[in-house]
Amino acid sequence: MTTQTGVPHMSFPALNLPIVAILRGIRPDEAEAVTHELLDAGLQAIEVPLNSPDAFRSIEIAAKLAPEGVLIGAGTVTRAEEVASLHDAGGRLLVSPNIDDAVMEAARGLGMVTMPGVLTPTEALRALRLGASALKFFPASVLGPSGISAIRTILPPDATIAAVGGVGEENFASYLAAGVSAFGIGSNLFRPGLSASEVGARARSIVAAYTAAARSVQKG
Repeated sequence: MTTQTGVPHMSFPALNLPIVAILRGIRPDEAEAVTHELLDAGLQAIEVPLNSPDAFRSIEIAAKLAPEGVLIGAGTVTRAEEVASLHDAGGRLLVSPNIDDAVMEAARGLGMVTMPGVLTPTEALRALRLGASALKFFPASVLGPSGISAIRTILPPDATIAAVGGVGEENFASYLAAGVSAFGIGSNLFRPGLSASEVGARARSIVAAYTAAARSVQKG
């Protein structure tokens, strides 16, 4: 698939549960148990930020456990050389805090799903021209649902919008109504010091809240 400018484009997959679990700070010795809990809760996308201890090892562990159709990848990807390491670890999802041409080009060449961070119309349109699979509005709390909704009006109708930062159980419905179709959940789901079972319990609560919000929005 290509963008309107002809740039190769890997679409964001149609996940039944479009929530990316952000495991910032996770250690490799925690990765297996936490991944099992997240998968058991029904989550289909996991991101290990690269400023976590030995992040590529945790990604490799999660990727080996994940069934087909589950996205495993890295966050806080800021350098093109990190893209090859992510691919070697089995990651297919690349999440970045910014838009970097070299990072996007490397990810496209390896057929990765990409979610660069944006906050303005200029950044959003530039990311789409570079072949972004989804736009990660971060921190979403700065714009809120109304701000994202306003920017949404100038984007292509088929653009996938993700909200990260300040989103969660209490406001899923507001962001869904604003045109957001994917979410990244970090400290409300995982932070260093939580046990795998605690993460699992949080994941199930988040899944239940998202499911209820989605049904509510669909009913109008």
